[in-house]
Amino acid sequence: MELSNLQKARYGYQPKLPAILAGDISELSVETGGATEALSHQQEIKSMFKHCYGKPIARFVKGRNEKTAQVLKVGVILSGGQAPGGHNVIAGLFDGLKKGNPASKLYGFLGGPSGLIDCKYIEIDAKLVDQYRNTGGFDMIGSGRTKIEMLEQFNASLETAKKLNLNALVIIGGDDSNTNAAMLAEYFVETGSGIQVIGCPKTIDGDLKHEHIEASFGFDTAAKTYSELIGNIARDANSAKKYWHFIKLMGRAASHIALEAALQTRPNLCFISEEVEAKKLSLSQIVDKICESVVKRSKNNENFGIVLIPEGLVEFIPEVKALISELNDIMAGDKTGFEEEKSFNEQCLWLEKKLSPKSAALFKTLPEEIAKQLLIDRDPHGNVQVSRIDTEKLLIRLTEKRIAAMKSEGKFSGKFSALGHFFGYEGRAAFPSNFDANYGYGLGVSAFALIALGFTAYMSSIKNLSAPASEWIAGGVPITMLMNLERRKGVNKAVIKKALVDLDGAPFKSFAAMRDELAVKTCFRYPGAIQYFGPAEVCDQTTITLSLERS
Repeated sequence: MELSNLQKARYGYQPKLPAILAGDISELSVETGGATEALSHQQEIKSMFKHCYGKPIARFVKGRNEKTAQVLKVGVILSGGQAPGGHNVIAGLFDGLKKGNPASKLYGFLGGPSGLIDCKYIEIDAKLVDQYRNTGGFDMIGSGRTKIEMLEQFNASLETAKKLNLNALVIIGGDDSNTNAAMLAEYFVETGSGIQVIGCPKTIDGDLKHEHIEASFGFDTAAKTYSELIGNIARDANSAKKYWHFIKLMGRAASHIALEAALQTRPNLCFISEEVEAKKLSLSQIVDKICESVVKRSKNNENFGIVLIPEGLVEFIPEVKALISELNDIMAGDKTGFEEEKSFNEQCLWLEKKLSPKSAALFKTLPEEIAKQLLIDRDPHGNVQVSRIDTEKLLIRLTEKRIAAMKSEGKFSGKFSALGHFFGYEGRAAFPSNFDANYGYGLGVSAFALIALGFTAYMSSIKNLSAPASEWIAGGVPITMLMNLERRKGVNKAVIKKALVDLDGAPFKSFAAMRDELAVKTCFRYPGAIQYFGPAEVCDQTTITLSLERS
């Protein structure tokens, strides 16, 4: 494999660690607090995790502990979508193990959790790790989305772990993956295997967040990558003085990515899904806001602009959410009847008879390509694949229609021409920023320390992230502390609660305070490319979101 010059240079970057993890590993000890509780439904979750519930928060401190020198065999899994910094978690875990005892071994399970179930693995050695230090992607061992939830899957996982004589397993993933980690930990304790399980917080969406988990790795890099692209487009629009760019951004359940990009680039409009739901904004009201900005900017001879749209926005618009729910029920109940209709128009007429009057009226207003996505692009369970709906195109078409009507009524004399974009995969495997390289590496070393000191059912944690890396605080958080009960497939399940945008939080309030001006004036900011070499205030800066939350 031929390497780029940047890749060669990044191999040599030495990630910065919290002071407590950067010193002599044999001088690492731990202090713990009192018992913890789940976010809600404490008794129900306690009954589901009889052995792992209520553990204390752990914080590493200076001390003397010979446990860090023991020979360990550890397995590691990358789970879910890619996020910049994942390779550094593995590198940190590997280096911690070898620093503790050179005879320790690390095994990587191939293709995600299925690698554990099917006993497909490789031994990770120094030569392999050195090829992936400070690089993006999950290609060292691959990832997957298999959920370990059936008894035979738990049994197979235990069999694999016993075959390799594992002391511990590290699962690098998001909320569902770390929920899996807690369930595996409980199972391993229940069976008396003695195998520990540690999770690491990963997701570019930024929705794995808590008082003691200030950020998930990958969010920093992805948000900065998208912001660079948005800034480039904004500068092009401001140069050419034409085109409204509607940009959809990855982040299905939460709008953290869109909000951070808005704070970095200052677009004319940015819709926050959580606010749309809270205010019960209709699709028509959203289009009203876009048209209002288009008209006002046109009066200033600025027939161009930037609109940011979270990936999951349509699910937060009340009447669209109701339509999707009805379509899912109809298709699940009578898919054969739908498929018997020969043409798309006939299928629409068939559906409209089964939809409620409000949903039928909304369905009729949708552009044909969007209606087809609602009907054809469905997951194996028959549900609409919301992430594949071209929300940016939907808003463009509806805005074009509204603007055309305004022109015919003499209410608009300017120009409106729009282009749609979707930024998602562009950011998931990018070279990690210095922040994510440092943070991921620190989480890996912290995971090793938690294993060496005997912890299980914990998530590796590093806090005080807005400070320089040397001042970061390392430790672990019991996974059950992040849980609540949710109804899934008709059953109450204990899962890590997704952290949505807090409308009372500093990041949203900061954006809300400037958006009336942004809607009219051209106030774009151009963050530029991620910088890896240079002054710390340029290269090691955190996201604006994190800075505002921790200030």
